[in-house]
Amino acid sequence: MIAECLKNVREKKPLIHNITNYVTVNDVANILLACGGSPIMADNPMEVEEITSICQGLNINIGTLQQHTVKSMFLAGKRAKELGHVVLFDPVGAGASRFRTEAALKLMREIPFDVIRGNISEIKTLANGSGCTRGVDASVSDRVTEQNLGEAVSFVKEFAKKTGSVIAVTGAIDLVADDRECYVIRNGRAEMGSITGTGCQLSGMMTAYLAANTEHLLEAAAAAVCAMGVAGEIAWQHLPVYGGNASYRNAIIDEICHLDEKTLTEYANYEIYK
Repeated sequence: MIAECLKNVREKKPLIHNITNYVTVNDVANILLACGGSPIMADNPMEVEEITSICQGLNINIGTLQQHTVKSMFLAGKRAKELGHVVLFDPVGAGASRFRTEAALKLMREIPFDVIRGNISEIKTLANGSGCTRGVDASVSDRVTEQNLGEAVSFVKEFAKKTGSVIAVTGAIDLVADDRECYVIRNGRAEMGSITGTGCQLSGMMTAYLAANTEHLLEAAAAAVCAMGVAGEIAWQHLPVYGGNASYRNAIIDEICHLDEKTLTEYANYEIYK
């Protein structure tokens, strides 16, 4: 199913509306093109409902939150759900400020998201109604490890049950869960954390995977996480001698472009916890 999800993105070429942040907007657009999707970036309240109507999926990212973009997120999110489109929420930095946290919680109350993707601190903030993050990074004390894996899986599945959403927690160990089962994914490299925006890129690409696999949202979300991690592993092997994080960013996008079903099947490293 993981490989089938990738195949469907390539074949269906879903058009994805992104209300995302200005730090990573270009990279999100490029990784969507690389994976087989097509991006639209529009955040003006005067047009977001019309724009999202012509797309197959909506990616809402609160990384650089503004008053007008908050309004746009509600307008586009509600319109997308009216049309039966998939909607992903990336609560970047939830817990870092009161404005950001309250906006994230209100979005969750009013829009039934298909997938919520974030780091463990952001997801805990949403689950608890408050929290504290290190800017856009997960707090060290929150990180998912082999030692607390069972507890983390239970938490994520319970939050999925509460929200009705697929929950994707990304970090050193990635968790993608609904209320029945959880994919525990061990792909990627620690160096991916040195690149601004790999999470934002994943959210954009994941929305394309969801839009192309609407009957299998859990598997589609897990496939996107595996694809990003596998691309990070292969890209690292191909860095030039003096390559740094800028080269690594481009190499990851290139690997997403070249990724095929055979490679994803061979490199994807996951297990399913019931």
